[in-house]
Amino acid sequence: MDKREKLAVMDKVLRELEDLKNSETAVLKKIAQVEAENINLGVGVLELALPDIHENINTTIEQVGEVISRFTDHRNQFSKDHKLEEPEDQPSAG
Repeated sequence: MDKREKLAVMDKVLRELEDLKNSETAVLKKIAQVEAENINLGVGVLELALPDIHENINTTIEQVGEVISRFTDHRNQFSKDHKLEEPEDQPSAG
């Protein structure tokens, strides 16, 4: 795999990580909706379980965000080190 292919795979991984973060955020919103609905229901099973689930998903979102940040730094450094910021086919002057 050449360096441009590696960079393309890194970009794909970043998109997948963002998708994962967005999916987890959607799950967190669903949990919050169930928590809100349970305010009226007052079901003990949900009152006991949902806060822990909410906290775990929130922690996962934070962890994925940190991985995205660190991996973005890695990707950018790789691109800079291998001078991949410039387009592959630059027009020749003249």
